[in-house]
Amino acid sequence: MRSLRIIAGTALLALAAAGCGGGSSDNPLDSGATSDGGKTVTVGSAAFPESVLLAEIYAGALEKANVKVERKLSIGEREVYYKLLENGGIDLLPEYNGALLAYLDPEAALPATTEETNSAITAKLPAGLKILASAAAEDNDSLTVTAETAEKNNLKTVADLAPVAKDFTVGGPAPFQKRFEAKLKEAYGLTFKGWKPDRSGGGNIPTWLKKGEVQVGNVFTTTPAIVLDKLVVLEDPKGVFGRQNITPLVRADGISAEGQQALDAVSAKLTTEGLLEMMNKVATDKTDPAVVAKEWLSANG
Repeated sequence: MRSLRIIAGTALLALAAAGCGGGSSDNPLDSGATSDGGKTVTVGSAAFPESVLLAEIYAGALEKANVKVERKLSIGEREVYYKLLENGGIDLLPEYNGALLAYLDPEAALPATTEETNSAITAKLPAGLKILASAAAEDNDSLTVTAETAEKNNLKTVADLAPVAKDFTVGGPAPFQKRFEAKLKEAYGLTFKGWKPDRSGGGNIPTWLKKGEVQVGNVFTTTPAIVLDKLVVLEDPKGVFGRQNITPLVRADGISAEGQQALDAVSAKLTTEGLLEMMNKVATDKTDPAVVAKEWLSANG
């Protein structure tokens, strides 16, 4: 579902690009000496705001480790930036491990764990490219309900929907039913009353939930509406939606040991809740992604 996420995020591109378009690597935190012998690491991103934000976090972490950085942000879709990475046009970018696996092997099943997903990616990546440690943070598909629906029906996990699914309509992007109806029935025994497709890519789902037009929605887990509208994301203990952990994808010869340590430190502290909070600042408060990234890095040492 990452391609749909990119489409949905396009409306926010002007916001992201406004604060991030430069290729400057100047940073007041730099001491002048670089830890990698002067090599410049080029950090790229996809063309949607969350990817730009994550790239700014990576770039800032590298600069704090005295690595010289150049930014090439809002490059485009995966087909474009992946080729740039292969060809050496960029050295690093934030990826979503499940979506990357689906790109490398469209026929691959969705592994239930981060470790299995990353092992499958490593087996498919060409020589010269590698992934670093994944963050706990994910921007994944979910089944989400209002706080009122969750409390009334004691809903905490997707499995809890079993007794009430027959009375509930699900809203999601147009392909959602085709991709997940059979999987949800097999894993959790869910047969819903109906499915309502959102031709906009999913942007209407929070509003439909609030109005009661649907009782369950496919809401991406870093959508700011989760915070603003106090929505409840149901846990997916059986991993139907696979994993979409934020994961640095790098050129093996493009990142020094010091740079890798800095990126691993980011992954160790980046959570879904933290990413959701940052995206709320970017999308709702209209804060420059570079500023949000700097705040997060300062707060997390």
